[in-house]
Amino acid sequence: MELPLVVGVDGSNGSLHAVDWAVDEAARHGLALRLIHASLWERYEGAVPATSPEPPSEQAMAEHIVGSAAERARLRNPDVKIATDVIATDAVTALMEEGNHATALVTGSRGRGELAGLLLGSVGLAVAARAQCPVIVVRGDRAGLAGTHQRIVLGAGQPEGCAEAVRFAFREAEARRAVLDVVRAWRRPAYEIAEFPAGADEPARHHEEQASAVLDALLTEATADHPGVRVCRTTVEGTARKVLVHRSAAADLVVLGTGHRSGRFGLQLGRVSHTLLHHAACPVAVVPQRV
Repeated sequence: MELPLVVGVDGSNGSLHAVDWAVDEAARHGLALRLIHASLWERYEGAVPATSPEPPSEQAMAEHIVGSAAERARLRNPDVKIATDVIATDAVTALMEEGNHATALVTGSRGRGELAGLLLGSVGLAVAARAQCPVIVVRGDRAGLAGTHQRIVLGAGQPEGCAEAVRFAFREAEARRAVLDVVRAWRRPAYEIAEFPAGADEPARHHEEQASAVLDALLTEATADHPGVRVCRTTVEGTARKVLVHRSAAADLVVLGTGHRSGRFGLQLGRVSHTLLHHAACPVAVVPQRV
């Protein structure tokens, strides 16, 4: 049995966009949808007598948030099976636990209460860095959210670090009947640029050939498994984060593979994932590589 698609909802505009996106995604893949809201109302409002005529205000708000999200989802597609839950913990903990029993987690790009200047809410960033399942942060402009480009972009990292992301991207492209644009960025080291004049082609050709070899290693098996997916392979000179942000403007989804990295403040994302989650013009899927 397929695991559900889990969406974190908090009543913000960002989470409502996430619900809309997730409904379409669930229908596309034949998945159930589970809408969750994390609330610590029990901790803050204390135990409520059984004879109390009305629930505490925070509890009522939590139930209203998931109920409204479920109604929105049903109106968008009544054929998608929907379940809701209010979980008595913080949002990151709730989503992390739900991710152990989900096909993927879906969040908005900024939650209720986040400062307007923030490009990505703290919940989305923390969950994308730590979850054991794919995390989709729903963000971007109107065209990117609408999914009308018919193009998926896969940022091609090293084969040992993004095999799961490759499989995810091919399944998405197949389900959407979209073109899969696989991009491998490469750069010449600074010492090499200084040593060779601008017109020297040989060093650049070497790096481009290496990038092409990475694509060969990544795509051979997946291409055979999904013969109906049209794949465009691209190697381009530049920083991966800048190249992918630019290409996100003509994409419905950017897919990135990631390994969980430990840093000074705990588990962290790499620079490419971090940049795309803040600046992409379409939703971003961060797919962890299983160890």
